[in-house]
Amino acid sequence: MARIIIADDDEIVGEIVRDTLLANGHGVGLVTDGDEALRVVKARRPDLLILDCNMPGTSGVLVLRELRNTPALFDLPVMMLTARRSSQDVDLAMFAGADAYVKKPFDPEALVFQVEELLAERERANAILAADARGSRTGR
Repeated sequence: MARIIIADDDEIVGEIVRDTLLANGHGVGLVTDGDEALRVVKARRPDLLILDCNMPGTSGVLVLRELRNTPALFDLPVMMLTARRSSQDVDLAMFAGADAYVKKPFDPEALVFQVEELLAERERANAILAADARGSRTGR
């Protein structure tokens, strides 16, 4: 079970994502703006953050940039879930450091698959880092 934060100002979309991820065994919190997302993530790091691009206050892309510039959070997996559909929007989010970009409307099953993939990638990366740390302590 992963701890996931969703930041989306559209209550219906946020509830659909939350309910879908809860049904798949994850712990999920929902916030409605970028400033609250930053506050929650900094208070207790989740396993994954799902961000809408367009939110009141701080936009999703600005939240992402802030995370990538914060030493304790720079490697937090972030999925953009947004109605922005142009290739320029995708490029902007990926350049800012997004790990995935999902366009609304979305298929809930495909969203769960993408979430599971991001979580598995992070787990694999953490296992490699742990093995490297063990190897350096033993002189290998």
